[in-house]
Amino acid sequence: MYEKIIQNVQKKTPLVHCITNYVTVNDCANIALACGGSPIMADEIKEVEEITSLSDGLVINIGTLNEKTIQSMIKAGKRANELFHPVILDPVGAGASKLRTETAFYLLKEIKCSVIRGNASEIKTLCEGKGTTKGVDVDERDAVENYLTHSISLAKKLSKQTDSVVVITGAIDVVTNGEITYIIRNGHPLMAKITGTGCMLTTVIGCYCGANKQNILEATVTAVGAMGLCGELAYKELQKVGRGTSTYRTFIIDFMSNINKVVLEEGLEIERR
Repeated sequence: MYEKIIQNVQKKTPLVHCITNYVTVNDCANIALACGGSPIMADEIKEVEEITSLSDGLVINIGTLNEKTIQSMIKAGKRANELFHPVILDPVGAGASKLRTETAFYLLKEIKCSVIRGNASEIKTLCEGKGTTKGVDVDERDAVENYLTHSISLAKKLSKQTDSVVVITGAIDVVTNGEITYIIRNGHPLMAKITGTGCMLTTVIGCYCGANKQNILEATVTAVGAMGLCGELAYKELQKVGRGTSTYRTFIIDFMSNINKVVLEEGLEIERR
C-alpha cells in the first residue's frame, strides 16, 4: 500500500491549495514540498475558485479565523467539490469558541469533505455538537490513549455522519472510513511541543490524497503514519546533537523529504481493525 501511495505523490507532485492559518503557514508549505507536493497559499475570495481549479486538492484549516476567510473557504470548497478534488478539513479549536464551532459545522454543511483531521476534543465537538477543547489543544479528558475504544466509536460515528475519512490524532492515531479502522502508534511526545505539527500533518494528508484520489483512506493512513514516523526519527537525531525544539521541527521536515517505502515498512506500527 505505502509504496504506491508515495510513488504517486513523487510522480505527480500534486498542487495543493491551502487556506490555512498564519501561525503555521510557512511550516505547512515546507512540509508539502518535503513530502513531494507543491503548495499554494491563497485566501483572497476573488481568486480562491480559480486557484482551486488549478489544484489537485484543497486543505482548509480554521486556526486563525476571520469573516473574510470563512467565505473564501466556502467558495473554494464548493469549487473543489464540483471538480471532485479531495477536501481536507482541519477544525482547529472547534469547541473552544462559538465562532470556531459554528464555522466548523457551517463548513461541513456546505462542503463535502474527503478527510476530517483533528484531535480528540475537536472530533468530539463535531460528533456530539459540543466539546471541551483547551484552546487549540486536546482536553486531557478526551486523550485518545486514555479512551481508545471511545475514540474509535466517535471517529466511526462522525465518518458515517459526514461520509468522510476521519482522523483523530494524539499519542495514538485513529483513521477510519466508518467501516475499516487503522490504529497508528507512531510519533513522539515532543511533537506536541512544536506549534504546527497537526497543521503540517493535515497538509501532508492533502498532498497524499491529491495524488491518490481513488484511495483516500489508504493515502490518509500513509500520511499519518509517515508524519508520526518522521517525529520518531527526528527525535533520535535530536538526541545525537543535543539541541531543542526548533531543531526538532527542522529534523521532522528533513526526514519527511527522505521518506520512502523501506523507511515506512521498517518503522510503521499500524494495526487494522
